[in-house]
Amino acid sequence: MVPIGYYLVLSAVLFVIGGVGVLSRRNPLQMFMAVELMWNAVNLSFVAFARQYLDMAGHIFVFLVITVAAAEVAIGLAIIVMVFRKREHVDVDDLSLMKG
Repeated sequence: MVPIGYYLVLSAVLFVIGGVGVLSRRNPLQMFMAVELMWNAVNLSFVAFARQYLDMAGHIFVFLVITVAAAEVAIGLAIIVMVFRKREHVDVDDLSLMKG
């Protein structure tokens, strides 16, 4: 059996990689993928704790987080595709595109 510490270390490493990806990238698609990596790192820790304490609440919460992440992906990718259609190169620092 794998100890819970290994899962938590892996989760922390994935979360840090996602955080560095969000902070260092300027491409919105790459930032979006880094945020999804951070969501999955948190899901891994929820499942690890649920397994440790033999409680299904962690699994249920992960199911809800995955549902919210799927909605985020649908809306976020739609916004990114619309911005890319308007301009071929998009920099995250250029927020004037979002003005009405």
